[in-house]
Amino acid sequence: MLVSLVNEPRDYAWGSTTLIADLEGRAPSGRPEAEVWYGDHPADPAIVPDGRSLGEWLADEGAAAGAPKKLPYLLKVLAAASPLSIQAHPSKQQAEAGFAREEAAGVARNAPERTYRDDNHKPELIVAVSETFTALAGLRELDATRRLIALLGDAGRPLAQRLEGTDAAASLRDTIAWLLSGTAQADVDAIVAAAAGAEDAEFAAELALSRHLNAAYPGDPGVVVALLMNLVVLQRGEALFVAAGVLHAYVQGLGVELMAASDNVLRGGLTPKHIDVPELLAVLDPNPGPPPVLKPEVHDGVERFGVPGLADFALSHAEVQTDAATRVPLEGVAIALVTSGEVEVTASATGAQATLIPGCAVLVTPDEGTLGVTGSGDLFVATPGR
Repeated sequence: MLVSLVNEPRDYAWGSTTLIADLEGRAPSGRPEAEVWYGDHPADPAIVPDGRSLGEWLADEGAAAGAPKKLPYLLKVLAAASPLSIQAHPSKQQAEAGFAREEAAGVARNAPERTYRDDNHKPELIVAVSETFTALAGLRELDATRRLIALLGDAGRPLAQRLEGTDAAASLRDTIAWLLSGTAQADVDAIVAAAAGAEDAEFAAELALSRHLNAAYPGDPGVVVALLMNLVVLQRGEALFVAAGVLHAYVQGLGVELMAASDNVLRGGLTPKHIDVPELLAVLDPNPGPPPVLKPEVHDGVERFGVPGLADFALSHAEVQTDAATRVPLEGVAIALVTSGEVEVTASATGAQATLIPGCAVLVTPDEGTLGVTGSGDLFVATPGR
């Protein structure tokens, strides 16, 4: 069975006024359009043709086709014109404990100071749809960060001293705690000012981003936290995977994002919203390393982005060509989404068909097994993982 899905863009302030409209081939609304959600998350579920939410449809009819009553993942189109907050997400165990703690304390689930809005973890991946997609992801190896800080002269000395320890993870955790403590503002301002005037071939992009972030969030300590992070510029079709505890911030571009169905966010700067520093530090993975770029498996022309042992989701991507039919194997309940061209999908068991243009999506029930694809364009298919 194929079930058409539609939804309206969410108008977060960081959203682009043009990227989603251009994708969908329509005039811009004049408002920021940040995300379109194709899922059953109760905060903004997709709508099926008879007007019910996807969550209602799954509860009423999904079982008959082998679909779960609740999807394990949430598929989105994300369009960033300005930086999102620096953030990390909890593990499953941390989410369950934090949610229970805030429930017992009587914190309203929609309260601005609420941290755990559900009891689920939120690993996520994003694939670039625009020609480039800029992000911060993970903490940079300390040798490189020390070279960057050395460019800041006397202003960078307090930061450098905190990163001198032999335990890189402990040094980074303590440094982030200090930057977000509220007691380091004079040093933050001096570091940001020094970065604004610094020049260096190796770190030209990082220094330019620091200036950009400070223009958007003047005086925010997250501008300095960003100097500790990997700057990643994905090319179209490349992907990042963000595991529990990994600091990240999407900066600019259009992408297809897939995550566990959760809304738990621990913020670490570049935001006017609530920052729970102790809880962020409790979930933070402070280990430095390379950017978490995720390479796909490729079978019969279909790329599959998945993480071994992660059962919540995997994402397949096919560049569909007019001269060849494509088959996408399904691993449970799926959502198919087109981001360019025009693609016809055919369910293998029932023969049900749908023609998809950019921004259009369909739910594919698990009894179908395989999706046949013809036409020309980019098709993404979200499924549970392995």
